[in-house]
Amino acid sequence: MLLRHALPSRFLKPLLHHSSRFSSSSQTATLLFPFLSHSRRFNLIPMTAHNPSAVDSSPDHVSDDWYSVPEIRLRDHWFTVPLDYSQGLHSSPRISVFAREVVAVGKEEQTLPYLLYLQGGPGFECSRPTESSGWIQKACEEFRVILMDQRGTGLSTPLTVSSMSQFKSADELADFLKHFRADNIVKDAEFIRVRLVPDAGPWTILGQSFGGFCAVTYLSFAPQGLKQALLTGGIPPIGHGCTADSVYKACFEQVINQNDKYYKRYPEDVKIVQELVNYLAEQEGGGVALPSGGILTPRGLQTLGLFGLGSGAGFERLHYLFERVWDPTLVLGAPKRISYYFLSSFEKWSSFDTNPLYALLHESIYCQGSPSKWSADRIRNEAEDKFDAVRAAREGVPVLFTGEMIFPWMFDEIHALKPFKDVAHILAEKKDWPPLYDVEVLNKNKVPVAAAVYYEDLYVNFNICMETASQIAGIRLWITNEFMHSGLRDGGSKVLDHLFSMLNGKKPLF
Repeated sequence: MLLRHALPSRFLKPLLHHSSRFSSSSQTATLLFPFLSHSRRFNLIPMTAHNPSAVDSSPDHVSDDWYSVPEIRLRDHWFTVPLDYSQGLHSSPRISVFAREVVAVGKEEQTLPYLLYLQGGPGFECSRPTESSGWIQKACEEFRVILMDQRGTGLSTPLTVSSMSQFKSADELADFLKHFRADNIVKDAEFIRVRLVPDAGPWTILGQSFGGFCAVTYLSFAPQGLKQALLTGGIPPIGHGCTADSVYKACFEQVINQNDKYYKRYPEDVKIVQELVNYLAEQEGGGVALPSGGILTPRGLQTLGLFGLGSGAGFERLHYLFERVWDPTLVLGAPKRISYYFLSSFEKWSSFDTNPLYALLHESIYCQGSPSKWSADRIRNEAEDKFDAVRAAREGVPVLFTGEMIFPWMFDEIHALKPFKDVAHILAEKKDWPPLYDVEVLNKNKVPVAAAVYYEDLYVNFNICMETASQIAGIRLWITNEFMHSGLRDGGSKVLDHLFSMLNGKKPLF
C-alpha cells in the first residue's frame, strides 16, 4: 500500500531488515514504526553550522516542521533505536522513539542549551503542551526543551492493550517487555542527544517521579552526557536485589497517614465508603460489573488512593467522586444501585486501559538481580488487619485506601489487564534484571544535581530518599512540605526556579 507521507526508501530498508523475528512485515510496520501513519509530513533537516536548531539528517532521525500553540513553538522528532542495545545498533530489531522540541516563540533559531524532560511513570507519555505555562514556560526562558515519550509510551512504539495482543505467547511478550526499563530509556536519551544536540554536547535533564529514577540511572551509566540534573519527587532506592519490599513497608505507613488526613478533611466520607464497601461485598461474586467488563470489588475500590491520596487536589477529586456514588430513587421501590457515573469515573480515574505498561513494569523498577515476587501484595498481607476493607466497614472503622501499589488480583478484576495476567506473573518471578544504578559512580559524581524532596510524599519515601541522596556526591536537596508529589505540576515555575537557583549560586550552600 502506498503511504501518503512515505519515508525515503533509504530510511525504511535498513530498518525493515531487522524485522525478521516478527511474523509479518505489516505487523512489523505497525508495531515498530507507528509514526508511519502520522498525518504530518516528515522532512529531513540537514545540520549546518549556521543553524543551531537544525537536526541530524541520518536515516535513524527524521524531523517535522515547526508548528505553534500559544506562546511556544514545537517540532516533532522521530528516532529509530535498537530494541536491545546489547545486540548492537545494526543487529537488534528496531523501535521508534518520539520526542517533541519546545521553544519560546521567536527563539527557534537561537543557540540555546538543551533540557530533556523525563516523565513520571513507568509507562506514561509526556503531556501534550496546549499553551506556555507552568514549568515549561519557565524552562523555555533559557532552554530548548525536549519532551521524550519514553519507549513504549505515547508515540514511541506504544505498548497498548491492542498492540501487545500481537504477541503469540506470554513468554514472548515478557521477553519483549524486559527492554522497557530505565536502563534502556537512558540509552535512548543518549542516542537522541548525540544526534540532536549540536556537537553532541551535554544537556540538562529534569526528572519527575519515575523520571527522577531514570535520572539517577543516567548519572550512573552516562554522566558524560549531562551538564546538570534536576530531580523532583524522584530519588530511588539504589540497593542491589529487590528494594520493593523496603519501599512498600515505608510507603504503607505514609498511606495510613494520608488516609487519616483525608477522613479528617471529609469526615462524612467515612460512612459513605463503609456503605459502599458493604454493598459491594454483599453482591453475587463480591462486586458489581464495571462498564468495560471488569468488576468493582472492595479491594478494587481501595485502589482509588493511587491517585487520590498523593497529589495536589487529589483529596478533593476523591471526595467529589463519592458525592455521586448512588443513583437517585426515581421509582418507588426501585433497588439501590451504584451510579453509572461513579463506575465510569472509577475506571477513568486510573489509566490501565490506555497505559497498561504501568501495571506490568511497576515493581520491576525496584529490581536489580532479584525478582519482585509481587512485593506490594506480600507486604499488604502483613498488614491485612489494617487494609481489610470488608472487616473495617462491618466494624465501623474507616476503610483505608491503598497507594502506588500493583496487586496480582488486579489482572483478574480490571478488564484491560486480564490478557496480561500470565505476563505479569512471569515478570514478577524474573530474577535476572540488569543493574539500574552504579553506587561507585554515584559516590564519585561530578554532575551538579539538585533535588526537590517532598517531606510527605506518598509515593517516594522521605527516609529512602535521604539514604540514597547520601550516596550521590554533590547533590543539593530542597526538602519541603509545601508541595505533594505533584509539585512540578502544581507549582512548576516556583519549583524549577528554586532548583536552578541551587545550582547557579543564587541560593548558596550556607
